[in-house]
Amino acid sequence: MAAGLAGGAASARALPRVISLNPCLDAVLVHVADRPQVVALSHYARDPQQSSIAKIALTYPMTYESAEEVIALRPDVVLTAAHSSPATRAALKRLGIRTELFKVPNSWVENQDQIRRIAEAAGHPERGEALIARVEAAMAKAAPRPGTRPVTALVFQPNGFAAGHGTLVDEMMRRAGFVNVAQRYGLKKWGNVSLERLLADPPEVLLAGQAAPNAPTWAERILNHPALASVSPRMTRAVFPERLLYCGGPGLMDTAAALATARRQVLGAAA
Repeated sequence: MAAGLAGGAASARALPRVISLNPCLDAVLVHVADRPQVVALSHYARDPQQSSIAKIALTYPMTYESAEEVIALRPDVVLTAAHSSPATRAALKRLGIRTELFKVPNSWVENQDQIRRIAEAAGHPERGEALIARVEAAMAKAAPRPGTRPVTALVFQPNGFAAGHGTLVDEMMRRAGFVNVAQRYGLKKWGNVSLERLLADPPEVLLAGQAAPNAPTWAERILNHPALASVSPRMTRAVFPERLLYCGGPGLMDTAAALATARRQVLGAAA
């Protein structure tokens, strides 16, 4: 029995100690790693406007992404993103500390690959598969009923910033029964839509990201603009937390639910 307990302790110690330097990676890591494995999350994880795990993140250590902080914590693996500090990434490379670099996923397929990589890095590949299954179940639940007509929509952020085709946001919109009309305003992947373009050819729905509950959105200002008085009856504003636009992973479950709610707001509960 003592030998068995010792063996179990050794197995636990053998699991890699992981640091994440990105809020999107943070959210996946806390779902697939054991609590003692997570040496630190990024400081962004505690920001409720950017992170889907802000409350949970308060119970974890964090770093401000400096090489000194990360090295002092002696991790086995560091999860980094394209926007992570180049100086920190270079320092970790020089010291031979294993890093995993992640790009912004432009599709659910790419996002699944990231979840699997993070779960593998944490030594729990089966938890990655379980998380993927949960997200897919949420997407299926949020999907429109067969025969439901698609709804034209535009994701609208401050300064008219919008998501175009070839993005994860675009795929989530399509899965939830929307037609992303960003392309008709001249957008490719990401860009800005002017008031004039919106006025000339409004979608049925502006999907407005909201920084905090009851906070005014840029889309709300646009809809209240005098120039849009003639089209406002034809253009609905659907509000959801802005953080749902930033990351994939487990946050997609909330994104799918929010989009389904917006669709029903236009088409009714049967949609």
